[in-house]
Amino acid sequence: MPQQPPITDAESLVMEVLWAAAPRSAEEIVAALAGSAQWQEATIKTFLSRLLKKGVIRAEYEGRRYLYSPVLQRADWVDAQSRSVLERLFGGRVAPLVAHFSARHALSKEDLAELRKLIDGLEQ
Repeated sequence: MPQQPPITDAESLVMEVLWAAAPRSAEEIVAALAGSAQWQEATIKTFLSRLLKKGVIRAEYEGRRYLYSPVLQRADWVDAQSRSVLERLFGGRVAPLVAHFSARHALSKEDLAELRKLIDGLEQ
């Protein structure tokens, strides 16, 4: 998979809106973010401009406005983010990540059952 341009935490909130439903106008994106971010419309439009320059979204002119859609798929972004954390913090290995997390946070019975099921499925 080709290297993805870095997406900031703030930009990822805009991307989440587009991954949930697209295409969307800037006004629709502003409205969708109204409850979770205290950004002005100009700030969100700046994020859209940055995301366009990075090539992770596209804009199509329709009527008197632009409609924005993601180019980068959420699953690809999550994969890249996950791999980055694993590489930087755990040498690319999953077991030390789980060991680290479980030593500091209690895993629920549901989490343990899901992990067992995952391991069983991988062994088959």
